[in-house]
Amino acid sequence: MASAMKGAISFGLLHVPISLHPASQDSGLHFHQLCKKDGARIQYQKICPVCQREVRAEDIVKGYEIEKGKHVILEDTDLEKARTKQDRTIRILHFADLSSIQPRFFQKPYHAVPEAGGDRPFELLRRCMAEEHLVAVAKGVVGQTEHLFALIPTPTGILAETLFFQDEMRAAPREPAHPELTEQELSMGKTILTSMKAAFHPEQYQDEYRGRVLELIRAKAEHREFAAQPEESGGNVLSMMDALQQMLQQATGANSNSNSKPTPKPAPTRTRTSRKKASA
Repeated sequence: MASAMKGAISFGLLHVPISLHPASQDSGLHFHQLCKKDGARIQYQKICPVCQREVRAEDIVKGYEIEKGKHVILEDTDLEKARTKQDRTIRILHFADLSSIQPRFFQKPYHAVPEAGGDRPFELLRRCMAEEHLVAVAKGVVGQTEHLFALIPTPTGILAETLFFQDEMRAAPREPAHPELTEQELSMGKTILTSMKAAFHPEQYQDEYRGRVLELIRAKAEHREFAAQPEESGGNVLSMMDALQQMLQQATGANSNSNSKPTPKPAPTRTRTSRKKASA
């Protein structure tokens, strides 16, 4: 897979040659747009309104509009002139606790992979961050865009996660009302949350809707019926307190049933093996 950027990570006097490789992929379903009448695939053409002809990719240039209808044309060679050696470097600004970065700022992950000569300083950076439970906040240019990064140590490498800048974030359309809650409501809610607590193991979760759509596609391709998913019954509309009480009864009932099974002797306590944390 081609790298998104080749450069280095720098902090202090250390210079770590690395390349960035996408750490996520698009697994969504993609559909072509077809003509309803004859099933032909719709084509998109880039037409010049002056020449009234289709323009090839090699005949298209970048233009920045400085005033209405007036552009400055920029070639790739022009943009390369604006780059400096520093733009090919992910510069560590400081180190921080991962918990201090709000999840809403995370954008896209990359694998930072050491290049020739970078193995030892790369491992030094990874080990130090992992053992001190820190991540690095850094800046660097990928493509034509400067990004803010969080460099996150993992058991085997470093993830370079791009972050949104503050001015890229949108405020919520309105703030919630924050009504007063009773101690009883809070206590019941926390008990329910605790009863549902479990470790996060990403391999346990699949895109079930995508699977159903693929099955629908197979059924249509084979000219067979696809059974629609049954609607879940909404049941009676409950007040929040009634819903809490029912959920609490279900949670405590499940726990008591699991503990009330007769056994000839006490069973040994089963514990889930914990995974090594990827980062702080």
